[in-house]
Amino acid sequence: MFIDYLALMLLNMTAGFVALALFLLMGLQGDRKRWVAPFAMVGLVAFLGGLHMIFTWPLPGAYNSAFGETSAMLGVIYLGIALSLAKEWNPAPIAIYGILAGLAAVVLGVRIMNLKMTMQPQLSGVGFILSGLGGILAALAFCMPSRKALRSTGALALILAALIWAMTAYLAYWAHMEHFSAYKMPPKVAEPAK
Repeated sequence: MFIDYLALMLLNMTAGFVALALFLLMGLQGDRKRWVAPFAMVGLVAFLGGLHMIFTWPLPGAYNSAFGETSAMLGVIYLGIALSLAKEWNPAPIAIYGILAGLAAVVLGVRIMNLKMTMQPQLSGVGFILSGLGGILAALAFCMPSRKALRSTGALALILAALIWAMTAYLAYWAHMEHFSAYKMPPKVAEPAK
């Protein structure tokens, strides 16, 4: 049995997508500093969780790359947005990274469906694809904030992705309570006497 924290990462991403969707719909024109904390919170959890997953591989095989690397990229993007809003910089340059990370999520979504990875490959694949498209559209909206249709379409993609990831995260929490309830830490190995 392995213990993972993927549900936390998925719920964090859900919160981040909802925050980004609301920011696209309401925050680009108003007081942007009030959005610093939500972006920083999501960014910190995503970056640290993703980075840890990349280096420790708590999941079976390629799942670590798919979920860990995209989480680390999401975290960097959100921390970059938080910093740019705190410093009152234009977040548009972050779009370069956001578009490339979004394309990676789309590619991963297609490949997850192709390889039939996860317990629900179609749902996970669509979640990755919508996440990527939402990120790409959000990045473009940062560059063209006056395009309301672009902002609305990006927000819709992000909300749909958030719904998929929320459902996946809450079902994972439900299952983890049963599967991990009997888990016991492995005994520590005694150090040799000196």
